[in-house]
Amino acid sequence: MNHNNSYDFETIREEALQNILELLDDKKYFKARDEILKLNAPDIADILDEIEQEEGEQAVILFRLLPKDISVDVFAELSSDDQIKIVNIITDKELDYIIKELDFDDKIDILEELPANVVDKILEKTPKNERKMINTFLNYPDTSAGSLMTPDYISLQKDWTVERAMRHIKEVGMDAETIYTCYVKDAGRKLIGIVSLSTLVVSDDNTKIKDIMRTEYVYESVYNDQEVVASDFVKYGFLALPIVDNEHRLVGIVTVDDILDVIEEETTEDFERMNGVLDFDTVERDYLDISVLRHVMNRLPWLVILMVSYVVTGSVISKYEILISDQSSLVVYMPMLMGTAGNTGSQAATLVIRGIATGEILTKDVFRVLSKEFRVGAVIGIVLSVLNFFRIWLLEGQPSSIAFTVCVSMLAIVIFAKVLGSMIPLIAKTCKIDPALIANPAISSISDTVTCMTYFTMAAIFLGV
Repeated sequence: MNHNNSYDFETIREEALQNILELLDDKKYFKARDEILKLNAPDIADILDEIEQEEGEQAVILFRLLPKDISVDVFAELSSDDQIKIVNIITDKELDYIIKELDFDDKIDILEELPANVVDKILEKTPKNERKMINTFLNYPDTSAGSLMTPDYISLQKDWTVERAMRHIKEVGMDAETIYTCYVKDAGRKLIGIVSLSTLVVSDDNTKIKDIMRTEYVYESVYNDQEVVASDFVKYGFLALPIVDNEHRLVGIVTVDDILDVIEEETTEDFERMNGVLDFDTVERDYLDISVLRHVMNRLPWLVILMVSYVVTGSVISKYEILISDQSSLVVYMPMLMGTAGNTGSQAATLVIRGIATGEILTKDVFRVLSKEFRVGAVIGIVLSVLNFFRIWLLEGQPSSIAFTVCVSMLAIVIFAKVLGSMIPLIAKTCKIDPALIANPAISSISDTVTCMTYFTMAAIFLGV
């Protein structure tokens, strides 16, 4: 049922896009605006992006026709490139309104992407107290909790009654990022407790906040890495986390919607690195927006390193040239052995990297991981070896000595690859290297060389060459 609903919604969206494009071609801008207003802000942003690619400046014209309140929500959903194009065309008054109405965390994200001269122009017209806060937030490292947080949270005082707290929430709740968790500070702005909206709702009106607040809570430092914050969100299932400075003063909160973006970015980054793509540009993220030269620079380094590593593999093969010429059938099974080694090693590495990322596997667990992957490799190796023995001997009609050589090599290679794939991420983590960056390329180069050495050594032993 959900799948069908999704399909229907995509169909409606595509039909809306075609209708809007036709209306724009006929210069019926207000009818196009009425059509696009049937969608929500993220979908409007997507359609404007597609219109910009096909119709150019008509996307900006359509954006400027949107009602003010909707234009703010749509602007927050646009890509940084589209935001810059709009900023360069709209009037200062329109830009001031958008920046003023944006949620604080969205405002910071946008200001981080805009050119310095545009940011300066915006800050000049920003009230002094807000300008100071914006500058503080902009100075936090890009990958820190401080760069994600917003100061728009509900703050309570410990001596307030529940009744007063509820009145306060009604007064300021519309401007807060979330009202489901409220934060209790002392006179020095230090965080001393938290209280949920559900607790307030079920408590007596005359109850003091200090009597129902929780003084044991999870919090993050402004300088904690985003991955650490994301891990805690996943671990505890929070909707928001308080962010404190070195003196435990509450400076903001991070909400789950911002963490979802971080998780997506980190997953993309790990996926790219595991496949040998080095991201030299942290601003350009979309595939189609990245230039050909940038794609080359991102992919070439590991390819060069792997190419050099295969020179070693080639030298190993050349060393056993006489053996290969006497037993030419051995060559047929080399791709299978090398491919199996790479695949089994990558399987182990992927699981261990995931375990490290989620906090399930620590560097102290190295011997437990080693033991488990050795046993897994042994079982998988035996099964694959038995299957291949009968395939090579019975179905392909090769001598039993060839089948035995291949299968013993298979067992040794699979065990080695499993151990290698599990240990490289842990070693990288110990050396403070991103495991995702080094795992697959290292496995590929090392396992191929070891596979050739193992295979030909076994052949020399069992075939007596």
